[in-house]
Amino acid sequence: MSKIKPSQGAPYARIMGVGGYRPTRVVPNEVILETIDSSDEWIRSRSGIATRHWASDEETVAAMSVEAAGKAIADAGITPEQIGGVIVSTVSHFKQTPAIATEIADKIGAGKPAAFDISAGCAGFGYGLTLAKGMVVEGSAEYVLVIGVERLSDLTDLHDRATAFLFGDGAGAVIVGPAKEPKIGPTVWGSEGDKSETIKQTESWEAYRNGAPDKFPAITQEGQAVFRWAVFEMAKVAQQALDAAGITADDLDVFIPHQANMRIIDSMVKTLKLPEHVTVARDVETTGNTSAASIPLAMERLLATGEAKSGDTALVIGFGAGLVYAATVVTLP
Repeated sequence: MSKIKPSQGAPYARIMGVGGYRPTRVVPNEVILETIDSSDEWIRSRSGIATRHWASDEETVAAMSVEAAGKAIADAGITPEQIGGVIVSTVSHFKQTPAIATEIADKIGAGKPAAFDISAGCAGFGYGLTLAKGMVVEGSAEYVLVIGVERLSDLTDLHDRATAFLFGDGAGAVIVGPAKEPKIGPTVWGSEGDKSETIKQTESWEAYRNGAPDKFPAITQEGQAVFRWAVFEMAKVAQQALDAAGITADDLDVFIPHQANMRIIDSMVKTLKLPEHVTVARDVETTGNTSAASIPLAMERLLATGEAKSGDTALVIGFGAGLVYAATVVTLP
């Protein structure tokens, strides 16, 4: 017979508050066209992107995260001292150690929470949300701060016609806490490592250190392969998340996919046969692809504009480099 005392946490978990931060500099397509041979019409038709935000030197990964976290904490109605865990998903914090989560935890006044970073690309928010839910239900933390944050402008090759217009910067955060009813559904997540070359960093940091190549590494992707995978395979994952939550598309109020590309979003809506009453996040038009930050940023904007409201049922799905993915159904805070 085991002598170990079982874990005791909340029966369920929920998103209690959300916050976002977009850098002050707004970059229109005209700026991108200074370094690539293209047009505003082509960029909009291929991606749906008109503008994106790029961070200044002062708008660091930590600084943007602190701003977003502060809003989420206030929205949740808790104090920083109550936070027992800080999870940060990012691929653009360039110091390998210590985790940026520890710095953020200190700057928001969280005390001594568990704090760690994860690298799951554009699916990172879903991964962090799932881990936070487990911590709350398991009892290792009552409240967990989940942050998706990127400075992808640092990893953008402005001369790459296929990707120069895609990426933006920003931070999105949520507080996950206890609930008496299920407010975060089962997560459908996974990876397809055989497709890892589809979205990748051009060169390793080791190669850059050794002088080959002589320019800073950037993110590159095989656009058509990514599009096909996202539209056809991720629509299946999204449907699996609905099934796992025990609901149908008719039960949805909101759809918040990773803001990768407007064509991908519209195609997923069509493949899933979402009813017209479902509000669809299209934040990519003015924010660009912010990877791990895109879902919480889109969620925050929908709630702020009134396009979505507290208590709505939302399907969220992230997918990207790895290739990795995560989808779940949540109740909006």
